[in-house]
Amino acid sequence: MLVDFNTLPEESRVWIYQANRSFTEEELEEIQGKLNVFIENWTAHGSDLQSGYLIKYKRFIIIALNQNVNKATGCSIDASVHFIQQLEKEYNVDLLDKMNVSYKQGDFIAYKTLIDFRKMAKDKAVSKNTIVFNNLVNNIAEFKENWEVPASESWHSRFVK
Repeated sequence: MLVDFNTLPEESRVWIYQANRSFTEEELEEIQGKLNVFIENWTAHGSDLQSGYLIKYKRFIIIALNQNVNKATGCSIDASVHFIQQLEKEYNVDLLDKMNVSYKQGDFIAYKTLIDFRKMAKDKAVSKNTIVFNNLVNNIAEFKENWEVPASESWHSRFVK
């Protein structure tokens, strides 16, 4: 059951998928349509899952699930991963590789491999004040508070001194 992301409770679980490139306006329209259909039909053991989504900066797909209504099951999580894999194929984009880092460079969102990010930190090209995206947040409250933060306040802090 598709609901507005902003109406979901703070403890709703989130999954964040970062793209290795920005989506075009046309792709965003298509992806929103596909997300609407997927989430409207997303179930766990036949029960509707109350969920919503956001697309941020033309490159992050954030899906949230109100687990107070129904919890995700292994099968429903598999279905969502399969849906994301289909988007990867259809748009020739990487959404599931967790070994990459996105961060802000002014108004631009940069995307680097973890190895490159670590090297940039060593070379002082990024610092503890660089705004990074912590895609490991678990719920909407954490998403609002700790998703877009200085590297010093995220797991990225191990690379920036």
